[in-house]
Amino acid sequence: MAFELPNLGYAYDALEPNIDAKTMEIHHSKHHNGYTTKLNGAIAGTDLEGKSIEDILNTLDMSNGAVRNNGGGFYNHSLFWTVINPSNKGELSGDLKNAIMEAFGSFDAFKDTFSNAAATQFGSGWAWLCVLPGGKVEVCSTPNQDNPLMPGVTCGGTPILGLDVWEHAYYLNYQNRRPDYINAFFNVINWNEVASRYEANK
Repeated sequence: MAFELPNLGYAYDALEPNIDAKTMEIHHSKHHNGYTTKLNGAIAGTDLEGKSIEDILNTLDMSNGAVRNNGGGFYNHSLFWTVINPSNKGELSGDLKNAIMEAFGSFDAFKDTFSNAAATQFGSGWAWLCVLPGGKVEVCSTPNQDNPLMPGVTCGGTPILGLDVWEHAYYLNYQNRRPDYINAFFNVINWNEVASRYEANK
């Protein structure tokens, strides 16, 4: 069964003023849709057809650029839309909060570490909060559409929070002010979704 572009579950303007409606519309309907279409084309007629995106990425041949780029783009954006869902966002609490406090000492220290990973990722890429087996968390970044599920990527564990720092994610509103976009991201994080992903993968 071919992969399908997921519905956002909220309006393109639901994250304003932090992320503007036009950026969301282009990002979802053009960029993510493009990755979805190209991923389906790249796996059609291969032994990857019919596998979950997680299975594809976990066992990926990293020299397969079409699947690496478009599979990563499909997965990364599918996660991104859920962790910035404006509905029932909740607050950082429970086991996830405890894990973040253990790893970073404070929420502010976590925010600084995550923001630095996003700000210093050269060119296009992503910043991640990942959970490792046993429940520990770590922050890292990856270039382009790579993600921590892929073999040999420097991050470990399973991503539970991701921030897209490709220019298409913020340039219409923030131009070259990536740090302002990163700071605004913290206003729209759906901590209930992140916590749910933490519990499912720790």
